[in-house]
Amino acid sequence: MLTWEFPPRRTGGTVAHVDGLCRALADAGHEVVVLTSAHRHADVRAEQSGRIRVLRAEVDMPHIPEERYLALTASADHALVQLATDADSPLAGWRPDIVHGHDWQVGWAADTLARHHAVPFVLTMHGTERVRHGGNLPIGEPTDVNSIEWWLAFRADRLIASTSFMVDQLVTGFELDPAQVVRIPNGIDPALWGGHDRPADREPLVVTWGRVQYEKGFQVLARSMTKLRGQVPGVSCVIAGRGSYLPELQTQIDVEGVSDLIELPGFLSGPDLRELVHRAGCVVIPSLYEPFGLVALEALAAGAPLIVARTGGLAELIADTGAGVTFEPGNPDDLADAIERVLQDGELAQELTRQAQDLIETKYAWDAVATSVVDVYDTCRNSRKG
Repeated sequence: MLTWEFPPRRTGGTVAHVDGLCRALADAGHEVVVLTSAHRHADVRAEQSGRIRVLRAEVDMPHIPEERYLALTASADHALVQLATDADSPLAGWRPDIVHGHDWQVGWAADTLARHHAVPFVLTMHGTERVRHGGNLPIGEPTDVNSIEWWLAFRADRLIASTSFMVDQLVTGFELDPAQVVRIPNGIDPALWGGHDRPADREPLVVTWGRVQYEKGFQVLARSMTKLRGQVPGVSCVIAGRGSYLPELQTQIDVEGVSDLIELPGFLSGPDLRELVHRAGCVVIPSLYEPFGLVALEALAAGAPLIVARTGGLAELIADTGAGVTFEPGNPDDLADAIERVLQDGELAQELTRQAQDLIETKYAWDAVATSVVDVYDTCRNSRKG
């Protein structure tokens, strides 16, 4: 398993997905080796956790400027290949049955290792550069990344995407045979987010979290708070996370005059985040673009009434389930109306919570996800034998 980051480094839904999938595969009796990057030199060591081994490569190249991200990524992939193939590698003499990469950043290394070992290469695409830019790719790094993704789409034996929306984007965007792309949803551990059976304790508190980037739509939520101030007594909001858009978001909050209503605490640890979500009157996912939305799954598992933008994988996740309320992406007034309904209608909030628990237990538990992934592995291996 190749991934750009792996716990304890957590910067988004992809990291949580890879972590959960690896643990579920190991619990099912499979041997899992994770190749990933080291945060600092002290992290370069082999780790063993049950049937999971984690190897971290030192990928920092000080003579390459940080802004040359593609060059840094290519260098990192070279380091990952060396980590697995050097004569003194902890993997010397070991051979995988499958190489599974996650997104383009580790694609070169995953493809090289699969060819080196003559085994199938499976690639999970958690998003694409074209979709992130609304279908209009700016010249420069975005077009370069798109080219890499295109190349990888044809190198991989199978692609995995988490939603029908992303499957369609991959099939049409890269002109693929539909049989080449398999839909397998992201998963979650419901027990991790438990302890929420206190609907009467919930506050008029709006919570969201994730990478603070423009496409996450936190600015839409900030704007909606100006309307909610006069509609919901005592309303407040927490937007947790770090990211490049944070200064612009803070400026907008100040301009909108809602700095007294919105708190930006930065990154929150798992226990702190769960405690916050258990108090929330609702969780809002205001993304302008979202291929799946792991935050939405976490909110559902925590039993928080959920409000999501009708976009991409979010709409697919919630549609016809009764587990959440949707609003028009980018529309702060529509979002404010949805928040007001959920915060002030206790029966609606409790029904959303009940439906959310049913949805999580039946569709998104990790053991079910891992079983589907192994089916893809078996299909690829049998195709090679044929």
